[in-house]
Amino acid sequence: MTNTKTLLEVLQSTTAYFTKYGIESPRLNAEHLIAHALQLSRLELYLEFETKLDERKLAQLRDLVKRRAQGEPLQHLLGTVEFCGQTFLSDKRAMVPRPETEQLVELLVSAVGDQKLAVRMVDVGTGSGVIALSLAAKFPDAKIFAVDVSEDALALARENAARLGFADRVQFQKGDLLENLNERLDLIAANLPYISMKDRDSLPREVLHDPEVALFSGPTGDEILRCLIEQARAHLQPRGLLALEIGINQAEGLGAFLRQKNYHDIESKKDYSGTTRFLLARYG
Repeated sequence: MTNTKTLLEVLQSTTAYFTKYGIESPRLNAEHLIAHALQLSRLELYLEFETKLDERKLAQLRDLVKRRAQGEPLQHLLGTVEFCGQTFLSDKRAMVPRPETEQLVELLVSAVGDQKLAVRMVDVGTGSGVIALSLAAKFPDAKIFAVDVSEDALALARENAARLGFADRVQFQKGDLLENLNERLDLIAANLPYISMKDRDSLPREVLHDPEVALFSGPTGDEILRCLIEQARAHLQPRGLLALEIGINQAEGLGAFLRQKNYHDIESKKDYSGTTRFLLARYG
């Protein structure tokens, strides 16, 4: 006799399995993976609770569930991530975009506002391209550059640009920070590596699936951010804006460094969890 289970039974057992392995939001993860394996939306799952799943479908799902329980990020297993209302491809070539970075985009949109439509912007350390492509969607007349030191990340970012219809709107370049960019810019935005190597062992398993080049800076974690603060001065238009996503407890030291380098209107902003996560400063 074939071993069949209803969709609801599979959802319940998967949720219990994820709970046992310490997966955050176990029910939500189970819903996403089951919907993905069955090619349904999460809403459709609720209409199919009594549907019996055959062994072939269960085998496909088991592989995904096992990999998730071992810490592989949900976004890698689904192959996509939602960010600022758009769907991006997501895989091991670049860091999985975090909700905090959506907040950074919100801050940028509000800072640029409608003061000048033909602004020039760069997303430094673009990864999968989420910041640059979200800005392209918000500012149709802006000239947007995106740079990354990783060829793999740039390939993924270009795929996302093509998929979202922005291939001709964003110029992708390989480079270490701003070294290959000769433009004067109104906005320099960056979500760069800000983790110290000594904190490696305290990171969640999921995070360690991201490329190391996207995570780790030097011994203190803020070295790459300091390099960008130095370099940005030669690239910003008068009163141009530098906007950084930063690590925990880095705001004070980086704020002092910005003042030392003659930036002004320096502001720190908190993320939704109350952590100081963003620094904005103007130059010139």
